[in-house]
Amino acid sequence: MGKIIAVCMSEKKGTQKKDVGKGLFVAEHGIVGDAHAGRWHRQVSLLSFEQVEAFRARGAEVALGAFGENLVVSGFDFKTLPIGTRFRAGDVLLEMTQIGKKCHSHCEIYKVMGDCIMPREGVFARVLHGGWIARGDVLTIETEKEKLDAAIITASDKGAQGLREDVSGAKTAEMLIEAGYTISERIILPDEKDELVHKLLKLSDMGIALVVTTGGTGFSPRDVTPEATLEVAERLVPGIPEAMRALSMQITHRAMLSRAAAGIRKRTLIVNLPGSPKAVAECLGFILPELRHGIEILRGEAGECARR
Repeated sequence: MGKIIAVCMSEKKGTQKKDVGKGLFVAEHGIVGDAHAGRWHRQVSLLSFEQVEAFRARGAEVALGAFGENLVVSGFDFKTLPIGTRFRAGDVLLEMTQIGKKCHSHCEIYKVMGDCIMPREGVFARVLHGGWIARGDVLTIETEKEKLDAAIITASDKGAQGLREDVSGAKTAEMLIEAGYTISERIILPDEKDELVHKLLKLSDMGIALVVTTGGTGFSPRDVTPEATLEVAERLVPGIPEAMRALSMQITHRAMLSRAAAGIRKRTLIVNLPGSPKAVAECLGFILPELRHGIEILRGEAGECARR
């Protein structure tokens, strides 16, 4: 178990980072506002506070963040841990991807001291689940398999105005909880594409495993949930809505009118469900057993599902 001593950022690469006290970590990106964030394997850098103190004891006056580290943590000798080690601080989950780095151009610290500890003591990680980390937070090694969380968005003008009970959202939550998911958020939004897009982006930035929407998949001019899903998705998963339509066609031929979509953004699977609780129970019940395997593949927790 360790303790966060500093959360450091810099707006430009090649400059020393400064302790800002806390930071918002985004899945598959890094810290919001930090120059080294991005879609690569070195999104967050970590350095042992004890190593910084040992360097200071040699007469160096270095501030936290001066080595280019994002997180200064006491209680860990990071370089002794294997690649793939996962760390948790609150909602944030990090996975260590690299130990040390080659220094291509010596920093000011090296020029003064003839040494810099970051190339051999620092480690790098990617963000698997987002959230806030602040100075004083506890950092632990995650030994259990990553738990799956889910969020539910009900798209309904009347529901958002409090004129209609969110029965479909309640049914979705009940089924997901029974299947072992933790519900991180449940919200009702009006049938406004921009609002839906904003929420879907926020939830996938957090690294929520599964986002399920209900409603807004029909022919009404106000039905825009599929369009919002398609706008944020990086990859489509057409088999999921195709399977739901195939099932529903056995019950009513009007199922062919469903425009539901499904897609992946970062580490998040987004699935559109119909708006009625009966259709939710039918469709979600049909696809739910397979979704977990798909999410585990997406997150590197399971192998591919090809059959011989």
